[in-house]
Amino acid sequence: MPKNIKKIINKKGHIYSETINNWKYIVGTELFKFCYPKTFKNSNRFGVSTLVVMVQRGHEIDLEYSKKNVLDKMNSFFGYSVVEKLKLISFDDEEKFLSKNLISNKNVTINKYQDKVKNVKNKKIKKSLMELAKVFKKR
Repeated sequence: MPKNIKKIINKKGHIYSETINNWKYIVGTELFKFCYPKTFKNSNRFGVSTLVVMVQRGHEIDLEYSKKNVLDKMNSFFGYSVVEKLKLISFDDEEKFLSKNLISNKNVTINKYQDKVKNVKNKKIKKSLMELAKVFKKR
């Protein structure tokens, strides 16, 4: 492999990709459900090597308490001191967020077009629009 490409792989991708592949082993099955690695910043003359981890809101304390354990396990996995610092970023549960949006979107659609359907003068078109709205409500 050319020297330049080998440097780039070692600097950027190798550590991060191996961390992602072995994340369940590094943090354990309990923490694996609530967190995942986002980015890895290698050390330079300005800062230390940092692993940024996304943590589901409410489980930050669990990862904070086992931070030392994760660092030790990750460094022992690679065989040398790869990560010196863990940075935690919390995120909201996506399922709750999506379900709230779907509920609010259904109500907006019903209220927005209900008045327009009532103002249609042709009875056949009005009836077919009402049936179409019922079909969409079921979905």
